[in-house]
Amino acid sequence: MLDWSQCPAVERVPGKVGGTWLFVGTRVPVKALFENIEGGATIDEFLGWFPGVGRDQVEAVLDHAQASLAGA
Repeated sequence: MLDWSQCPAVERVPGKVGGTWLFVGTRVPVKALFENIEGGATIDEFLGWFPGVGRDQVEAVLDHAQASLAGA
């Protein structure tokens, strides 16, 4: 499991969407990005479906995941 606490693009707020990791300032779970990508969506499509999420946030999440998995 990835340690999202070191990624500035996400936050966990007790009581907000069940305390899951969210893109900062939104109610969009980080897992939604990965589920959509796994389903064949592009980043541009994801951003269109979730307009509260910024491209910089998506890039930060993907970079964090890549770095975490490379160090595993």
